[in-house]
Amino acid sequence: MKSVRSWIAAGSIVAGSIVALLILSLFSAQAVFVQAQGQDDDAAARGQVLALEKAWNQAYKAGDIKALDAILDNSLVLVEDDGSLKTKSEFLAGVKKSTGNQEQVAPESLSVRIFGKTAIAIGVIAVKSTQHGKSVVRRERFIDTWINRNGSWICIGTDATPMTYASP
Repeated sequence: MKSVRSWIAAGSIVAGSIVALLILSLFSAQAVFVQAQGQDDDAAARGQVLALEKAWNQAYKAGDIKALDAILDNSLVLVEDDGSLKTKSEFLAGVKKSTGNQEQVAPESLSVRIFGKTAIAIGVIAVKSTQHGKSVVRRERFIDTWINRNGSWICIGTDATPMTYASP
């Protein structure tokens, strides 16, 4: 037969184990809440960046320099489809003087991944325009880098690569 001390010691171990399990359960519940909160934040950020991408397309189509200016960071790094680099002001000047009539600027695919205060938008865009009296459709795969600065998303980098083959 066990002594009273061994029963007390065994009870203490069981009680300690229960307390440890309760603490572990609380931390696990908190981790699940934080993860769920993070997923909600990511979904909201993803929605905001998707909306900005669509606004960018519409502003580009309309030649709306003011809207583009608000979407793009002053230190924007833009890699053109020919590999050349442009600043924000060079890009905006090019949009302003564009002679191509942008009939349609539409993403064929678009996804956004969130990494804290950074977002990466990846997609394919089709630009239908009239150049020298002829209808031209140009497809490009793009990647845009966005950062959240003071609660607002702004594009800091973009790269477009012409698609010379049929691919989704």
